Amino acid sequence: MHYQTGEVRLRRRRTKEAIALAMQGRWEAAVATNRSIIEVFPKDVDAYNRLGKALTELGQYAEAREAYSKALEINPKNSIARRNLQRLSLLKEVQLSPWGDHHKVAPYLFIEETGQAGVASLQRLASREVLARIAAGDRVYLRPEGQSLIVENKLGDYLGEVEPRIGMRLTKLIERGNRYTAAITSLADNEVRVIIKETFQHPSQVGRPSFPAKAFDGFRPYVKDSILKYELEEEEAFKEREYPLEWEEEIEPLAEGVSLLADDEDGDSGDILEEE
Repeated sequence: MHYQTGEVRLRRRRTKEAIALAMQGRWEAAVATNRSIIEVFPKDVDAYNRLGKALTELGQYAEAREAYSKALEINPKNSIARRNLQRLSLLKEVQLSPWGDHHKVAPYLFIEETGQAGVASLQRLASREVLARIAAGDRVYLRPEGQSLIVENKLGDYLGEVEPRIGMRLTKLIERGNRYTAAITSLADNEVRVIIKETFQHPSQVGRPSFPAKAFDGFRPYVKDSILKYELEEEEAFKEREYPLEWEEEIEPLAEGVSLLADDEDGDSGDILEEE
């Protein structure tokens, strides 16, 4: 009994260490830690998935495939391993991968304040080969182009376009001096979602929220805390929690680290910004 308890504690401690290393982008150390877990717990599917993730970030795709294949061998129904093997099939082995140093966004940027962040889907997506090089948690960059808001990676490669009803509003606000930061929150076969956070509001735009809840019918007015999780796209590992707003009712306290998007306090109708 004491031996089993000790094993559980060891596994929990090393798992926390592996996740912390991944969040810090210390992928070589993450590889070593996950390998040490596997030595003691050879059937740990999660450790193999984390190992595959770390190896992928280092550009060691052949070894990453082995790790994910082992996870699938242990649990043939593991969709995380299967999905990542499909993703790796689009990538070629490299000695030094420019994607091994993904620019991960600091999670606190998206939970510091309320009313200034939102999640949007991308349209007109880039090719699967390009999208295979990005991961949840990667920082991306916004570039206005006409009335469209383009999303690019750190190398300037096109990833997609923010859905129009959100992109048009933010494009106008950017033109008027606002600034934003963004990151990938999830990737699926034909869907990429980003979280966008206002980091600077121009004095001329005071009182005009970037994400008024009434502006976007069907747009989810909440911020998920899944940006804080390791391997964010793994919805099986970390279920995204949703906190809908009921404007006519008293709002219950939210879980720590989750921010609601504020309603338009100055009575803005929520329509796309009109030129003044």
